[in-house]
Amino acid sequence: MRTYFPNIILAGWVGLVLLLTAGRAGAMDRWAALSYMESRNNDNAIGRAGEVSRYQIQPGLWERYTGDRSLRYRRNGRVALRVAQWIMYERCAEFARRYHRSPTNFEYYVLWVAPAQIHQPSRAVVKRAWRFCHLLES
Repeated sequence: MRTYFPNIILAGWVGLVLLLTAGRAGAMDRWAALSYMESRNNDNAIGRAGEVSRYQIQPGLWERYTGDRSLRYRRNGRVALRVAQWIMYERCAEFARRYHRSPTNFEYYVLWVAPAQIHQPSRAVVKRAWRFCHLLES
């Protein structure tokens, strides 16, 4: 059976990868650090609010980007990475449109976990965002 995700396979895939890796620095890239922060790289992780995959993607977002209502592909690390990349492509593009620049590593993490808090993240989000930054810089 062929797996097909029409919302993910779009023109500009190369541009997407270049945009999302532009801010790489240090020992870990953003995707490795994000996976580590969210689930300790556990493809079977399920969060308190039902988040799935190593990136802890909300079920509604998972379904929106994959069309997979059953979440059957949530344990596939490659699919999870593509979904996470597309989510962040949209969030980073909106950020760049508003602020005329790419997000810093700190802002990138806030965009991932709490995009509505980008202007004033909670204390818990700030603490985790700094930890994310340290993973990228160590």
